[in-house]
Amino acid sequence: MKKRIGRYLKHLIVTILIVGTMAVIFGLYHGASLHYGDHPLMYKINNEGPYVFYKNDSVLNVKYIKGNKKDGFYVDKKEYSVNSEISAKCYFQIDSSNFDFKINSKIKHPKTSYNDGNPIISISDIEGGYNAFRNFLINNKVIDQNLNWTFGKGHLVLVGDFVDRGWSVTQVLWFIYKIEQDARKQGGVVHFIIGNHELKNMQGDYGASAEKYLAVANVLGKVQSELYNQNAFLGKWMSSKNALERINGNLFTHGGIHPDVAKCKLNLNEINSIIRENYYRPYYPKKEGSVEQLLLSTKKGICWYRGYFKSDLTQDQVEMGLNKFNAKAIVVGHTLQSKVNRCYNGKVIGIDVKHPKDYHENWPKGKSEGLFIEEDKYYRVFHSGEKKEL
Repeated sequence: MKKRIGRYLKHLIVTILIVGTMAVIFGLYHGASLHYGDHPLMYKINNEGPYVFYKNDSVLNVKYIKGNKKDGFYVDKKEYSVNSEISAKCYFQIDSSNFDFKINSKIKHPKTSYNDGNPIISISDIEGGYNAFRNFLINNKVIDQNLNWTFGKGHLVLVGDFVDRGWSVTQVLWFIYKIEQDARKQGGVVHFIIGNHELKNMQGDYGASAEKYLAVANVLGKVQSELYNQNAFLGKWMSSKNALERINGNLFTHGGIHPDVAKCKLNLNEINSIIRENYYRPYYPKKEGSVEQLLLSTKKGICWYRGYFKSDLTQDQVEMGLNKFNAKAIVVGHTLQSKVNRCYNGKVIGIDVKHPKDYHENWPKGKSEGLFIEEDKYYRVFHSGEKKEL
């Protein structure tokens, strides 16, 4: 009897180990990680900002949060004419660094199509991770150690979801704003493509945001949905951006092109115009269908579609979307990948990978990756600056 029980327990333990190991491998393959620690500066919000709001059509309020939990917080506020160029500074707690930039209230819609043959580097789904984002750009020679643009006339394409989940969203957004201005002076372009989490923030859905931003809103005397609404400078700037662009023959969007979208008779400019007009209108399906509903849908819409990796598409269905916009490939984020990769005969490139977090310790620790395109060759680029042709 004892031997029989012993064999049973042995088999049970072996079975548990095998199933457990398979579960861990499956989880790691699909991006799961173990959260085991937080940075001690996680809840510090001294010097947080700037938070910029329109007081009226002619005045901007620029606010920084000062103080600490023990002594209390206060808001350092100054008013500026919207016509002035405002000097600003953004602080990063972990390494006590900051970067300077100018705020210019003149905001324009970017073009939807570019064809200049210049190199492209693209990354997506940073999710409020300033440190990983900054280091990736430094190591891949997009910027130097002093955060100056060094990519010449190249294109830096940010394929959505740079907000939410992480604790450095403010730093990430102002950093994009800064390098966008710096690149423009040298003939380069920073493309900030809107993803579904940018949409959520503009529409007041902050369910995926870090706790920190509830505290930030409270100190500022606002509710969280006001941080990126149409009265907030960063909200107005984000809402000027496109959801879909073609750059040197490649499409870039956060989600993808559903076959039904490929059938609609709209060009790039028209699609972006419709989606931009609805950035601040939360999507709810209506009984009567329309092209507008299709483009905004959380299942089939440009910013939400996951079909390249979650549906059984044919090659013809994929290429229908490319042919509609005269593109040779499409680059997307949104759906987590184990690494940057190509599928559907190289026509679809998924670049959403697990990036390291600023204030969370996870195992395994993610390593940033992105995509580099030059002379019709596609490379997987690593956090170290190394690259490997796809």
